[in-house]
Formats: sequence, C-alpha cells, structure tokens
Amino acid sequence: MNLREDIRNIAIIAHVDHGKTTLVDQLLRQSGTFRTNEHVEERAMDSNAIERERGITILAKNTAIQYKDTKINILDTPGHADFGGEVERILKMVDGVLLVVDAFEGCMPQTRFVLKKALEQNLTPIVVVNKIDRDFARPEEVVDEVLELFIELDANDEQLEFPVIFASGINGTASEDPDPAKQDENMEVLYETILKTIPAPVNNQDDPLQFQVSLLDYNDYVGRIGIGRIFRGTMHVGQHVALLRRDGSIKQFRVTKIFGFFGLKKVEIEEAYAGDLIAVSGMEDIDVGDTVCPVDHQEPLPPLHIDEPTLQMTFLVNNSPFAGREGKYITSRKIEERLRSQLETDVSLRVDNTDSPDAWIVSGRGELHLSILIENMRREGYELQVSKPQVIIKDIDGVKSEPIERVQIDIPEESAGGVIESLGSRKGEMLDMVNNGNGQVRMIFNVPARGLIGYTTEFMTLTRGYGILNHTFDSYKPMEKGRVGGRRQGVLVSMETGKASTYGIMQVEDRGTIFVEPGTEIYEGMIVGEHTRENDITVNITKTKHATNVRSANKDQTSVIKKPRIMSLEEALEYLDDDEYCEVTPASIRLRKQILNKNEREKLAKKKKFAEM
Repeated sequence: MNLREDIRNIAIIAHVDHGKTTLVDQLLRQSGTFRTNEHVEERAMDSNAIERERGITILAKNTAIQYKDTKINILDTPGHADFGGEVERILKMVDGVLLVVDAFEGCMPQTRFVLKKALEQNLTPIVVVNKIDRDFARPEEVVDEVLELFIELDANDEQLEFPVIFASGINGTASEDPDPAKQDENMEVLYETILKTIPAPVNNQDDPLQFQVSLLDYNDYVGRIGIGRIFRGTMHVGQHVALLRRDGSIKQFRVTKIFGFFGLKKVEIEEAYAGDLIAVSGMEDIDVGDTVCPVDHQEPLPPLHIDEPTLQMTFLVNNSPFAGREGKYITSRKIEERLRSQLETDVSLRVDNTDSPDAWIVSGRGELHLSILIENMRREGYELQVSKPQVIIKDIDGVKSEPIERVQIDIPEESAGGVIESLGSRKGEMLDMVNNGNGQVRMIFNVPARGLIGYTTEFMTLTRGYGILNHTFDSYKPMEKGRVGGRRQGVLVSMETGKASTYGIMQVEDRGTIFVEPGTEIYEGMIVGEHTRENDITVNITKTKHATNVRSANKDQTSVIKKPRIMSLEEALEYLDDDEYCEVTPASIRLRKQILNKNEREKLAKKKKFAEM
C-alpha cells in the first residue's frame, strides 16, 4: 500500500486541565516552527479571551509543525463534556491520538469519554503522562490506571500495546523513564514516537476526490469556511466540485480558496492531496458532515454524528427599568442577528423562534456551552435577559425521557455523607465508591441532568471548596416523577427603585444574605438577596436614616455590614427559579422577578393556586 510518509495527523485528547494546550505550545516551539525572534504567547492555541481567562479550550484548533521531513498536523480538542461533539468529529480527521493524563490526578471522567471515542474510531494511541514534575506525582500508578481503562473500554490487542512517554509540558521535557530526574532536556523522544507509532495516511491522490467537513470557521470576507480532511484524491483552486449535503441535496460550486495550516497560521495554497487537513472557502452554506466530490463521481462519506442539545433557555430582549443604559445592541433585530451568526460555526446550538418576536429558545449542550455564548455576547456590547435553564425532554417510544449525566466526584472523606444525601435528594443513583486511602473518596453517580442544574454551589459548600465534580452525558431514561433539585430558599425582592443604602441593607441583613453593595442602583422587582426561609419577601434597602438633632450615646460607633455575595454569570444562571430572569449587560448581571410589581405577582400566584385546586 502506498503511504504518504511526509505527513502525520494526530489529535491531542485529555480531561480538562491536564495540560494539552501547554504541551502543544512546546511542540510548536521546539520544532522550530516559530522564528527565533517571534513572540509567542503562553497557551498560544487558546486564542479566545474567555479561553485564556479560564484556562480551558472551547474551540478545537488546528496547527501544524515541521519535524525533520515530516509535517505533523495537530488538532487540540476541548476537554469539557459540553464540547464533546467537537471531539468526536475531530477524531474522524486523524489517524492517531496523544492521550494526555495528569501524573497526579490520573484518569478522570473526560479521559474516559475522549478515549472511548478514540478507540471506537480505531485510532492508534500514544499515552503521555504529563506534569511528571508535580508534587505527589504517581506516574507508574497512573499508567496502570490508563491500562485498566483501555481494558474496560474493550481496546483491541494492538491498541493495548500503546507506548508511554513521561513529560513535563511546562518545562518542555520528555522521556521514556518515569523518574522525573531522568527527563531529557527536550521533547525529541515524543516527536520520534509520533513518527514511529502513528500510521501515515494512504496516498490515493490519483483517485476521485473525497473531502469531508468536520469543523466550521467564519470570516466576514469569505463567509463560511469548511475545515476537514481530504480522504482521497486531489483538490485545487478553481476546481468545479459537487457538495453532497447531509440532507441528501447536492450543490455545485467552484473552490475559490484553499488554506493549509502551518504553525498557528492559515496559509493560502493552490493544491492539496489525500491526507492533508485543509480549510476551503467558496460556498456559503457548507456544513459539518458534508462531502465534497467531483461532479461526475458523487460518492458521499458516512455522515458525522453531531451531539444533540440537552439544555435550553429562553433569551429575551431586555425590558427591565434599566434597559438600554449599559448595552450597545439592545433591539430584537440585533440579538437575533447575533444568535443566527453563532449558528454559522456552532453546530451543537439550536435557535428557535417563539410566539413573541422578542424571545428565542436557545438550546445547547450544557450550562457551560450556553453561558459562554452569553458571556461572549455581553462582552461584545449586547444587553439581554435569559430564563432559568431547562433540560430538553424527549419522547422515546411514547415515554417521556430526560437526559441522565454520569457524575464523578472526588471529595475529602468527611464530606461523603453530605454529598451522598444531597445527590440522593436529586434522584442520584450511586454506581461506585472507592476510598483512595489518603483521605479522599471517589464516587460515581448517575443523576438526572435537571438535578445538576444549580448543584455546583451547594456541592462547593458541602465540601468546603475541596470537592471536584465532573460530569458527562450518559443516556436518556424515563423521566422521574416530582421535582428534582432546584433552589430551596426564597429571595429578598426590592419594593423600591433607587440606590441601595448602608442603612437599608443593615435593616434587612438578619433576613438573609444580601447580593448588592451600598450605592448599587436597584429597581422594583429586582432580587437583592436570599431569604433564610423558603418564601419570597419584599424589602426596602434604599431607606436612609432620618437626620435628627438628638445625639445618642453610641452615635459615633461605625456601622459595619457583612460582605455581599456577588455572583458570576454561571452562578446567577444556576440560581434562577422558574419565575425569574437574569438580566445581562456589558456592565452588570442582575437577577429579577419576571413580574416586577408585588401586587401583580401575588394576583398571579393566587390564580395559579386556584387553578390547581
């Protein structure tokens, strides 16, 4: 069989934060891909501002390095379950994977998830035990854990013969020896292992063209760009081709531009061959999973699986009393345009119209997926409101079914009782519990996805911030009856519009936890705190102290108020109840009741009660 020995295609897969992106940085630097005087940022592959702040990869990235006479195409994949759909599609483009595992943490839920996908695609694995220089690193035990995971996931004999490289991404060193003191001063051994282990692509460039789109990019000048792999044949600029769509329709177009990857740049090229990873423009409605073929030889590749959304929220135009104060884009036209443009590159997202021209149902893969979209929109100057996230219920064979998540929890031993009880109340079913002997317990549960909405904050409180919670989608199962999870506490709702005052806050501090600082502008119906009990109450925190000419004995004592609880966007979305909205602007995140007026809220509550009787 004729092979292209000048090229290798690999994906880097791992659990979130096990060091994939840092490792790619080092491979880029050491291969001489950058000029010596070229400034390269840390984690150069995480180009989006949110990725850099949170230290996570959200979008899959391609890069290519030249090592000796071989071009190694590397795809960096997201580690979060919410972006699992991307991982699956990327694995279709490559011939092997680098499975990166933290030398201290070992196999985590996402390690299992990404490895399962890679083994299903029959890819050749190389295991990289990273962060070998960490305190308490246990590289040999981790290799045993990885082997157990391979066996558990039914790896074949060839896959079980995986080579292991021990590395420190941050120091740019690697070795075949687990002893941290015996690291080579560079990553030469990793490059050589890639060349030796990962199969070269088949050289069938004389056959009819087959190119499949796995990822999308968007550019204002050329529109949609399809990124994928040429599985067969040759493609050149100006070629007349047929696009075989997922829905069975066929369109013809001319290839206007082809881009290859080198380092972190896209480079325009005239021609590409079987085995190459490229980006193609010239067709505005190209989509993930579509196949490009010659007009006279139409043969589609098997369709790609795209993860179904499991969570939805209503996005609305902001109609609060402060609407339009802080945002640049506030109209329904602007918000709809922005949501539609997101669909150009995000295939796991759905946007559906509602009866109202000012509201849309946006469905995604999880809370992180949707909260990152909202965070990007507010940074771009949009102002909007969103409702509480709801899980998407499916009808499977006439039975109402809901998504179930597989949850892995690592916690200190003393927190185990509280966590088991709290997940039990959310209809969680324990599958496994292992005591690691070092005061840490690992537990695996199956929990309905709606039971996990808003659970993170409670979990962090129960484990005093020491717990680690990871979850991935497991399956759809018949829906449990009754309420699952949700907030137990009521809220403190402002009855006035004005500025919060220190005096006003002090008057209601004993009623619960306050969410705003003195001087914050508030409006009637805005949520300003959490009540200690289960019911909502209205409060006035704009009150100021009346000045009198009577001096009191304790007049000069300074008033000290408790520190307010300021929520991040994710916390605010998790906190919402069914009758509330989160108002999101470039400058503020506010929680509010859907009906701002107290009397109207009470009328509606009475009506509901009457209807239920």
